Amino acid sequence: MSLTADQTCPLYVGGKWKEVVGKRSSQVFNPSRGSVIANVPMCGADEVNEVVAAAKGAFPMWRDTPPNERVQVLFRVKILLEDAFEELCLGISTEHGKTLSEARGDLRRGIEVVEFACGIPTLLMGESLENIARGIDCHTDRHPLGVVVGICPFNFPALVPMWMWPIAIACGNTFVLKPSEKVPLTMQRVVALLEKAGLPPGVLNIVHGGRECVDALLEHPDVAAISFVGSTPVAREIHRKGSLNGKRVQAAGGA
Repeated sequence: MSLTADQTCPLYVGGKWKEVVGKRSSQVFNPSRGSVIANVPMCGADEVNEVVAAAKGAFPMWRDTPPNERVQVLFRVKILLEDAFEELCLGISTEHGKTLSEARGDLRRGIEVVEFACGIPTLLMGESLENIARGIDCHTDRHPLGVVVGICPFNFPALVPMWMWPIAIACGNTFVLKPSEKVPLTMQRVVALLEKAGLPPGVLNIVHGGRECVDALLEHPDVAAISFVGSTPVAREIHRKGSLNGKRVQAAGGA
């Protein structure tokens, strides 16, 4: 999907691209030229409710899909990412300003996470120990949490989101991605490849925005867990607010 300067990045909700109307928007720049290449909507609670509902609706089906079947999508998208590698790297360079060599490193590290996630089924195995105490057996099982959220910075448009969603969906969760409003186009292109790879509708969704959008995600009762990468002050605030709302939070600062 390509956009022009007068077009706005759509949401990805339940397997469909959806235009957002009537919302304030932020401009996406090509730093090397100083030109506007797209606009991104500043979404709020209404849009967050919609994408979380789509993820929640897809969760029972995805949770019950055997792990070895879930990762088949990742095997396929890994091949598609390799086929589109140079095109994606040019897109990263255009919206972020990285050199092409830096963009290649960004995407290559992300693809390595997809490769790792393809091996998730063996890591999801539980453990058991009989007679751990008199008359007591111990069994450990691993279960997906539900709807999980990824909130990403601008400095690695491919790598940081791909730290998050491949592992999350391989483990049986459904995912809501909030990319940086400065670099939303890379993940838009990657999600189009996930569509082509056969990812079921609702398993991965995209919502755009700033603080209002993030606050709505942190407070949503159907969100089970949140991953964040960004500055330390924001990481602390996301950890505080997410924890107060009963979420599992991993917040990586210093980025």
